[in-house]
Amino acid sequence: MSGLSSLEIILYAAGGGILPALVWLLFWLREDRKHPEPSQRLLLSFLAGMLVVPLVIPFETAVQKIFVSQVGLFIIWAVIEEVGKFSSAYLSALRSKDDDEPLDPIIYLITTALGFAALENTLFLIGPLTQSGFVDSLITGNLRFVGATLLHVLSSATIGIFIAFAFYKSRSYRAVQTLVGLFFAVALHASFNLLIISYEGTGTLITFSLVWCALIIFILLVERIKKIKKPKLV
Repeated sequence: MSGLSSLEIILYAAGGGILPALVWLLFWLREDRKHPEPSQRLLLSFLAGMLVVPLVIPFETAVQKIFVSQVGLFIIWAVIEEVGKFSSAYLSALRSKDDDEPLDPIIYLITTALGFAALENTLFLIGPLTQSGFVDSLITGNLRFVGATLLHVLSSATIGIFIAFAFYKSRSYRAVQTLVGLFFAVALHASFNLLIISYEGTGTLITFSLVWCALIIFILLVERIKKIKKPKLV
């Protein structure tokens, strides 16, 4: 046992889960500093992302009893989480008047993803804190901070990228691109999880390397999206 009280475990877990997510959020908000989003809308998106976690857990638990194949299970889990994160972003921000330029869907989807990661990481850290204490949990938290959090950000941002490039297109075209983005988000999420399991010890290193490569590509795409202008009416 760790020797920590229940309150200390909850506080440490919350700090290890939420504070890193807020650091990432501040980093990504700098990309939109010229036209920042309303603080209330960002807070709502973050909280909406957190709310999704207890909603998806029962579904993930249920499908775990159905699927024998690990590949199939990871794909369904990825579908559940990506649909959940997107739905919360849509309900909290993407259909609002604050979503008014191509970069905005990316910002809101990332904010929602970080809210999701914050609570997921908090719940993940409670176990290690209960069993082994602060130091081991700090190490575990750092791995979650770098790996799982970035994966949630990149998978949700993938949807945002497809929406951004279709932002000034017709509603039907934008809807199709959203579905395409959701497909690639699920593929990205499931692939990275399967990679970690398939290659055991080296899988984590390989996955982290690929996540950082994907991050670089994403940042380059964001720079292109910033240059998208609203078409002039003829």
